[in-house]
Amino acid sequence: MFESKYSKVLTVILVIVIVAIIGLLGFLAFDFFQNYIVSKDATATVEDFKGQVNSGSDVSGDSETTTNDGENPFDQIASSNTSSGNTTTEDDSLPLYKGFEMLGTMEIPATDFSYPILNAPATKAKIETAVALQWGTAGINEVGNCVIVGHNYRNGLFFSNNKKLQLGDKIYITDNSGTTLTYTIYDKFETSDSDTSFFQRDTEGKPEVTLSTCTDDSSARLIILARVEDY
Repeated sequence: MFESKYSKVLTVILVIVIVAIIGLLGFLAFDFFQNYIVSKDATATVEDFKGQVNSGSDVSGDSETTTNDGENPFDQIASSNTSSGNTTTEDDSLPLYKGFEMLGTMEIPATDFSYPILNAPATKAKIETAVALQWGTAGINEVGNCVIVGHNYRNGLFFSNNKKLQLGDKIYITDNSGTTLTYTIYDKFETSDSDTSFFQRDTEGKPEVTLSTCTDDSSARLIILARVEDY
């Protein structure tokens, strides 16, 4: 009698464990597939964009907007940038990616990163779709600094792998004129999410780019600074 009840309990536990494992595997498979589609779509757009701007063709994109629920960790900075040097505004001549204006593309071979750069401001919907210009006095590939922000979902999407970047790694940015500049990472540090002291800095007459994302535990901001050496 006791053994029979014990056997039934073990059977129920085993069934629960099997169901839980199947559910977990299903979730992981769905997450992997979703991430794969996002990355594949972004990479295809980058390649198509580069080909078209280099040939002088008109560049257009998917008009579907992508939005998700969740908190935007960059809202605090975004609200203060309208009057602090960010001069990028809506422009009907810019190509679109999922309904958002593209300023160009960014590729980072060290982390297999390949995404469009969306126009400012870096809204919640934009940084759930790609990476976006947060701040810049002259735009991308121009003399001065521009800040580009992206999510760290800790799953490989967007700026999730920025923590793996090292000094000396290269960043390639292509703008709407078809110009590609090579930036070299020269600094990497963590700071608070309200720190903007590095936004406006002396770039010694060269284009610079700042990559900004949250740390894995969301307690701070991971900052990457890179400059064009030969300009």
